[in-house]
Amino acid sequence: MASTSPDPAQCATRLRNSVALLSRQLRSGSATPDGPSVAKLSVLGQLHRHGPSTSTALAALERVKPQSLTRLLAELEAEDWIARAPHASDGRQSVLSLTPEGTKRLRAIMRSRESALAEAIGATLDAQQRAVLLQACELIDGLGAALAVDAAGVTKP
Repeated sequence: MASTSPDPAQCATRLRNSVALLSRQLRSGSATPDGPSVAKLSVLGQLHRHGPSTSTALAALERVKPQSLTRLLAELEAEDWIARAPHASDGRQSVLSLTPEGTKRLRAIMRSRESALAEAIGATLDAQQRAVLLQACELIDGLGAALAVDAAGVTKP
């Protein structure tokens, strides 16, 4: 008897496509001519999630070369999104963190995105579908955690 269980590769493709589409819609929904670019929002999000960081650590989180962030970080600093402080033990490095104004503006962007998503969820899904969505979120979180562990069992950034 043939299996009726969905193929993991089929699930992976469908999930990747769905997450990518939703992510693009959320990014484009908060884009404004005077707002931060997607690249800047990504770096700001890293600082928001992980706290103060060196440019080298940020580059690792973003999976880019540190030199690739130099101009972007300078722009974020000039726009008062981030501030630099001396590194406690390495005089060659600086520690970057969100400014209070940067935190305030980033939270406003996040609230706007979440509000738009909540509106779409409310207009599109009934109560049972919302419950299923929350269950799917738990599954997606578990997949993210599984992908964050490499073959040696070491958690990736």
